[in-house]
Amino acid sequence: MLEKLFKLSARGTDVRTEVFAGLTIFLTMAYIIFVNPSILADAGMDKGAVFVATCLAAAIGCLIMGLVANFPLALAPGMGLNAFFTYGVVQSMGHSWQTALGAVFLSGILFFTLSAFKVREWIINAIPRTLKLGIATGIGAFLAMIALKNAGIIVAHPATLVTLGDLTAFVPLMSILGFFLIAGFTARNMPGAVLVAILIMTVIGLMSGDVQYQGIVSAPPSLAPTFLQMDIQAALELSMLSVVFGFLFVDLFDTSGTLIAVTQKAGLADKDGNVPQLGRALMSDSAATIAGASLGTSTTTSYVESASGVAAGGRTGLTAVVVGLLFLLSIFFAPLAGMIPVYATAGAIFYVAILMLFNLREIDWDDISEAAPVTVVLLFTPLTFSIAHGITLAFITYAFAKAVCGKWREVSLSVWILTLLFVLKIAFFDH
Repeated sequence: MLEKLFKLSARGTDVRTEVFAGLTIFLTMAYIIFVNPSILADAGMDKGAVFVATCLAAAIGCLIMGLVANFPLALAPGMGLNAFFTYGVVQSMGHSWQTALGAVFLSGILFFTLSAFKVREWIINAIPRTLKLGIATGIGAFLAMIALKNAGIIVAHPATLVTLGDLTAFVPLMSILGFFLIAGFTARNMPGAVLVAILIMTVIGLMSGDVQYQGIVSAPPSLAPTFLQMDIQAALELSMLSVVFGFLFVDLFDTSGTLIAVTQKAGLADKDGNVPQLGRALMSDSAATIAGASLGTSTTTSYVESASGVAAGGRTGLTAVVVGLLFLLSIFFAPLAGMIPVYATAGAIFYVAILMLFNLREIDWDDISEAAPVTVVLLFTPLTFSIAHGITLAFITYAFAKAVCGKWREVSLSVWILTLLFVLKIAFFDH
C-alpha cells in the first residue's frame, strides 16, 4: 500500500529511510510547538488552545502535503508570520486577535485560489529576486528585535527609544545562555539542537525555582477558546487589505522558495529547476493555512528545516506523513509546553533570525539600486515593528531607485503596479 501510494522504489527509498527522515525533520522543527503559543499568547490568545492548534495545524499540513503532493516537506505555523500577527497586527495596529485570524483565513483562501488558477506563477516571476531576499532578511531582523525585547536585552528608553537592558539580570542572562547552547549544538550537527536547548533552559528554570513543575503528559487542553473564532467580517474591511496582503505575500514567497530549495535538494526538480506538481504542493500549503486559522493559529507554512530530512534520505510524502503523526502525538505534552520560560524561546527566535539574515550574502552590494531596497526593508521592518510596512517601503524604494539610476527597464510592469498601490496605501490609509 505504501509503495503504491508514495512510489518509494521509483524515488530510490524505503519505509525505514522515510520514517527516519520524518523523525529528523520533527526534531529540527518541534521547537515551534513551544515558541508559537508563547508568541500568540502576547496577542491575548489562550496559550493551551494555541498549543493544540499549533500541533493540529502542523499535523494537518504535513498529512495533506504528504498524501496529496507526495513531497518530503513539513509544515507548521511560520516564524515571522506569528510575530507579524501578534506584534504587528494586534499590538501595533490595534486589531483584535480574532480579526487577525480572519485575515490569516482570507490570505489562505486567496493563496489557494492563486494556486488553483496558476496566478501564483505570474506573481512569483514578476517580483525581483532582490526583493524576495530582502523581505526574508527584514523578517529576520524583525524576529531578532522581538527576541531581544522579550529577553530584556533591549529595553525602552524615553530619549533614545531603546537601550541596553541589565545583562546581569536572570532573564537576559539565561536568554544569552540559551542562544549559545543552540549555536554550539548546531555547529556540532546535534539532532534537534534547538529543541534540546529549549528543554535544557527549562530544566535550569525548574532548578532555580523560576519555573514551577506542572507535569509532562496530560489530556490536551480545550481548543474551544480559539476554534472558529476568526472574525472574517472585520478582516474584510478596507483597512485590513494590507494585512491580508502581507500574510499572503510572505507565505507565498516563503513557501515557493522552500519548495524549490527542498525539492532540488531531493532531486525531485527537473533539469530546468521546475518542480513537478508544484501546484498541488502550494494548494496543500494554503489548505493548511485555512485549517490553521480555523483552529486558532497564525499562518501555516512550509519549513526549510525539511532539508534536514532530505539529507537523511527522505524522498516522498511518507516523510511528511511521519512528521504529521509526530505532531499529532505532541498534543499530549501540553504541561511541558506550559512550563517553557521566555528565556528558553528567546534564544530560539534569535537563532531563526540569524538563519534568515544569511540571505544578505546574496545581495549585490556594489549596485545601489539593489542595495537600497534591501537596506530599507532590513531597517524599517523592525523599526516600524511591521512586516507589512517593510514590504511596502521596499517595493517603493526598489522601483524609484531603479528609475533614478537609469535602470527603469529592469522594473516590471507588475512591480510598478504594486508600487503604485503601495504609494496610495501610504497616502490614504496609513494615518
